[in-house]
Amino acid sequence: MPRLATKIVATLGPASNSPEILEQLIRAGVNVVRLNFSHGKAQDHIDRAMMVREAARRAGVEVAIMADLQGPKIRVAKFAEGKVMLEPGQKFVLDAARTEPGDIYGVGLDYKELPREVKPGDVLLLNDGLIVMTVEAVHGEAVHTIVKLGGELSNNKGINKKGGGLTAPALTSKDMDDIKTAMSFQADYVAVSFPKNATDMEMARQLCNVAAAEFRHKPGMIAKIERAEAIPHLQSILDASDGIMVARGDLAVEVGNAAVPALQKRMIRMARASDKVVITATQMMESMITNPVPTRAEVSDVANAVLDGTDAVMLSAETAAGKFPLETVLEMANICREAEKAEFGELEADFKGKIFSRIDQSIAMGALFTAQHLGAKAIVAMTDSGSTALWMSRHSIHVPIYALTPRLATQRKMALYRNVLPLLMDASTDRDTALGQAESHLLNRGIVQRGDVYAITCGEPMGAPGGTNMLKICQVS
Repeated sequence: MPRLATKIVATLGPASNSPEILEQLIRAGVNVVRLNFSHGKAQDHIDRAMMVREAARRAGVEVAIMADLQGPKIRVAKFAEGKVMLEPGQKFVLDAARTEPGDIYGVGLDYKELPREVKPGDVLLLNDGLIVMTVEAVHGEAVHTIVKLGGELSNNKGINKKGGGLTAPALTSKDMDDIKTAMSFQADYVAVSFPKNATDMEMARQLCNVAAAEFRHKPGMIAKIERAEAIPHLQSILDASDGIMVARGDLAVEVGNAAVPALQKRMIRMARASDKVVITATQMMESMITNPVPTRAEVSDVANAVLDGTDAVMLSAETAAGKFPLETVLEMANICREAEKAEFGELEADFKGKIFSRIDQSIAMGALFTAQHLGAKAIVAMTDSGSTALWMSRHSIHVPIYALTPRLATQRKMALYRNVLPLLMDASTDRDTALGQAESHLLNRGIVQRGDVYAITCGEPMGAPGGTNMLKICQVS
């Protein structure tokens, strides 16, 4: 079966938390495994990370592990009976000072700052926008509201303010502890929830680098775009991150459902133009939590994200708690494969007006252009840091990119890059030996055959980061 250019991120949970199922998911096309730090204890995540590495080893591939931080808990507290049914027009109090369990008249708050951040007339959206309340008055620690859109409100459901404006910090004390846990098993990516600006991402990166220093590890930083406040700062957030996640759930609640599709396209465009990776997430195959086949709308949603150029599409509850985790991954892979066939990229248009001041970046672009015009079977990027492969992957091309690296951490990180298959190769300081090894890799995997043309990039001297300075066109003899 042809390999996918688009990568699949799957969330680990009760439905997939076994070595056998996890191995099946990886074989079916999962490239990145997401560990959701909103659930479970530190040791649970350490054990799961070890299970992921072992399942990947048995499947014969390397996958990336993404540690997804919980972020601030902007939520209601618990109810005496676990939930209440709210009716339109009724009054309901959100009380930061309340310690007893909630009832039909009101509930406590995990987020104690809410009374200072809302005013009469503000609209609050609870439980992902399924319940809507208008603030009537604020008295001390109590926010008095009128229910506009009712429904069932249960323990610990989230609160959003329409249009944004809640000041909760992106990193909590729990997140800081979780960063230490994630670095203890060298998570390849750390996803930061609810960042408002570049400073949030810079602080998260600093904490990760300090926690991972003893392992000589530096994870990739993913900013989850889910706050209205983040939208005006998208470019600076991108500049401070290694990639972004289009987290459509909370984002839709804050900016409105109708605004999200255009924002998604804009974010994917901006990420690619900034040489960053982008993950499209939330409810992509939601119906498959309980059904064995997706809806037509979900098929179109996944396909459109692929056609927009996303690096990866993400599954959350579908693989974490759904009835059909394996079927969901197989369906998603099929959708991606069909969408990729229809993809049309204008490489020349990508380069128009662009100036490449770096030698390594110019070599990467030259490899793409040459490979496409020669009809090459493959592009091989010999890379230490993965930068050359990343630059190549920002452009739509039907020639597959094989990234050969002597560094295991780089191989795993590149598992998220669109149209890149990362492979581990023996480190060699001799150029001719390394080039020979690269061709052997391609031949052994059946990627090229006798007479096939492929392009290869590398650097002299070998092994120097940022040193890609050579493009060679080879024909297999």
